[in-house]
Amino acid sequence: MKILITNDDGIHAKGLLTLIRILKPYGSLTIVAPKRAQSGMSMAVTMGYKPIAVRHLESKPGEDWWYLDGTPASCIKYGIDNVLFPERPDLVVSGINHGSNAATASIYSGTIGAAMEGAVNGIPALGVSLDSFSDDADFSCVEALLPGILDKLLPRLSGRFGLFYNINFPNRPADRIHGIRVGRMGYGHWEREYQPYGEFLRRRGRVPSEEDCRYVAHLEPGEELVVMAGDFTDNGNNPADADHILLQQGYVVITPENIDNTDLGEIERLCAII
Repeated sequence: MKILITNDDGIHAKGLLTLIRILKPYGSLTIVAPKRAQSGMSMAVTMGYKPIAVRHLESKPGEDWWYLDGTPASCIKYGIDNVLFPERPDLVVSGINHGSNAATASIYSGTIGAAMEGAVNGIPALGVSLDSFSDDADFSCVEALLPGILDKLLPRLSGRFGLFYNINFPNRPADRIHGIRVGRMGYGHWEREYQPYGEFLRRRGRVPSEEDCRYVAHLEPGEELVVMAGDFTDNGNNPADADHILLQQGYVVITPENIDNTDLGEIERLCAII
């Protein structure tokens, strides 16, 4: 099996390295990951005739490593169109994301956007996430349980165009996970999303990154710094099998999603009145 892998946390992220260890027994791996973090990019692509840096890092048995200074979806495009062409991957896997992509987070996620790019190309695709934003998150539960999920899922992947799977793991040891459930996308939104940057650093006990310092050095007069770090809020009236609710209860949740955004119920309603 030829597996194309990316993420949205960047080429050096711990989650990506963990995913590669998990997937090595399943086939030949081609890794095309963003040079730097690209969270929140959804299915955005790097375009507008903008030059994009790409680098072949190394080839070793069963692994071919690249980075692209672009979005996760762009990484999948480059892997399909340039690295693997004229062959095609049998599977696209994106992750392991540092942070949950349950509920409406999946709409914004670069991790899920990369899986969607696989689905657009008719390739079975998975996005895998852990409910921890820590750079040094403990992925041991994913290492323990994801192979069993893959063993059941991969031989039975649906051939329906546009389908992909969003898999979220709770941030707890494997022996404290209650099981694996199939869920649906929950409904929620974020509040207090933009916060003063200095206040954010103090509250989180963080120091500015080198990239942030370079950005601050080029602020124009009158500009202020804010950071997007809101609080997820359940919309209420979610069904019991909403993915974010099951995740909070301690289940691994598999949410089948689709790139087809057509509201079939609204088609019926419109046809009756137009």
